[in-house]
Amino acid sequence: MTAISTSQRITIDPITRLEGHGKIEIFLDEAGEVANAYFQVPELRGFEVFCLGRPAEEMPRLTNRICGVCPEAHHMAAAKALDDLYHVDPPPTAKKLRELLYSAFYVTDHTTHFYALGGPDFVVGPDAPASQRNILGVVAKVGVEAGLKVINTRKRNHEVIKIIGGRVIHPVSALPGGMSKPINEEERQFIEEAAHENIEFALWSLDLFEQIVLQNSAYVDLILSDGYTQRTYYMGLVDENNHVNFYDGLVRVVDPDGVEFCKYAPHEYTEHVAEHVEPYSYLKYPYLKEVGWKGFVDGKDSGMYCCTPLSRLNAADGMATPRAQEAYEKFYETLGGKPVHHTLATHWARLIELLYAAERMLELVTDPEITSPNVRTIPTETPTVGIGIVEAPRGTLTHHYETDENGILTRVNLIVGTTNNYAPITLSIKRAAQAMIHNGEVNDGILNMIEMAFRSYDPCLSCATHSLPGQMPLEVIVRDANGDIIDRRSQYCTP
Repeated sequence: MTAISTSQRITIDPITRLEGHGKIEIFLDEAGEVANAYFQVPELRGFEVFCLGRPAEEMPRLTNRICGVCPEAHHMAAAKALDDLYHVDPPPTAKKLRELLYSAFYVTDHTTHFYALGGPDFVVGPDAPASQRNILGVVAKVGVEAGLKVINTRKRNHEVIKIIGGRVIHPVSALPGGMSKPINEEERQFIEEAAHENIEFALWSLDLFEQIVLQNSAYVDLILSDGYTQRTYYMGLVDENNHVNFYDGLVRVVDPDGVEFCKYAPHEYTEHVAEHVEPYSYLKYPYLKEVGWKGFVDGKDSGMYCCTPLSRLNAADGMATPRAQEAYEKFYETLGGKPVHHTLATHWARLIELLYAAERMLELVTDPEITSPNVRTIPTETPTVGIGIVEAPRGTLTHHYETDENGILTRVNLIVGTTNNYAPITLSIKRAAQAMIHNGEVNDGILNMIEMAFRSYDPCLSCATHSLPGQMPLEVIVRDANGDIIDRRSQYCTP
C-alpha cells in the first residue's frame, strides 16, 4: 500500500507473525513525518483473577494453558513458585530433569521464532512480497533440506519434552518438591542423541546466519541503524559465575553502559520492579523502581528495561558452555563490544542461546545422577507465599502466589517476558517508524520494517494478556486529519 497525506493516522491492526493480538497506531504531523507511535494490546488478561480460589498445586497445569507456544516456561515457573510456597527443596535429579526439559523446550522455541517468525525478514528479505515472508519462503530460499532440518529439530525435542514432561504440549510432570517420574536408561540414550543433533543444528543455524545476514552489508547496516537502536537497562538470570542460565539463579540488571545495577533473588522482585498503567492498553509497563517511570525514553534516567536473548547476553558475563561462549565472544567482537544496543541483533543472540541450550542438554543428560529414581521431596509444611522465576524465551518470567493455610490461592501475580518488554517495544516501534516514514509515504515494505522492530522481541501477547480472539486479519488503515478513511488494505479482502 502507498499513501501520501498530511496529519494522518496509520493503523496496523493486527500486527503479524507474533503470538496473540496487537496493533500499532502511527500519527504523522502536517509534514508527513512521524510525530508519535503507540503499541496497543486490546486483549484482556484474565489468568491472575480466575486462578484465585483454586488449590495452588494446580498452577503448573493451569498456567501452562495460557499459551501453546511456551507452556513449559509457565510450568517451570509455577513449579518453582510451589517449591517456595511449600518450603521444600527438590532433589538434585529433579532439578536436573526440569532443566533438561527446559533446555529441549528452548531449542524448539528459538528454532520456531528464527525460521518462522523473525527469520523470514532476513532470509527472504524485508521488502519481499508478504506472501513470501514466511517459513515457506525461507524453505524456498535455503532449500527443502533446511526445512527438514527445522521440522526434525522440533520433532525430536518435542519427543524429549514428552518423555520428561508427560505430554508433548502442556507438560504435567513438575510438582511441588520435584518431578512425578524419573527417566530410564533407554530414554536417556534417546535424549543424548537428540542433544548431539541439536548442537549440530545450532552450529548450522549460526553458519546460515553468517552467510545470509552478516555477509550482507545492507543487512548489517540495517542492524546498526539508529532506527533499530536504543540504550536501556538489561535484565536476565545468571548463575554464580554471572553466566546465562535459563532455569535458575539470580536476576541481574545492568545499566546502558553494561555496569551491574542490581542483582536480586526471586523473593526480592517487588523491591526492584513496579508496573505502570496507560489508559489505552490492557498490558502493563514494568520499570525499575529505583530509577522510576519516565515514559517512553531510553538512557540511564529511564526505568525502562529489556528482557530478551540480547538482554540476557548483555546482563551476563558469558555463556556456561564452550561453543556458546565462542559464539558470544564473536558476537561482541563483531558488534563493537558490550553492551549491544541494536534491537535486530537479538536474532543473532537467539541463535547463540539455541547453541547454549543444546550444549546444556548434553551436559545434563550425561550427568550420572540423571536416571536416579529420587525425583521428589514430599512437601510437609504449611503453604504461605511462593515466588518462582525462570527465563522464558521472551524474557524473565515471574510467578508470585499467596495462599491461606489450606493452600487455596488468595493472590496471583504474573509478570511475563513480553510484559517486561512492553515499554521498549513501544519505543522501538516509534523509532523504526520515524526512520522509515517520510513525507507521509507508506508501502507494504515500510510497514513490515516497522513490524520488524517488535518482531525482534518475539512478543507473546496471548501469554501477556490472554484472550481467545477469532481470526486475525492484517488490516492497515490510513485516515486523514478528520478521521476519514482514505486507504485500506487487508489480507482477507480487497478495497
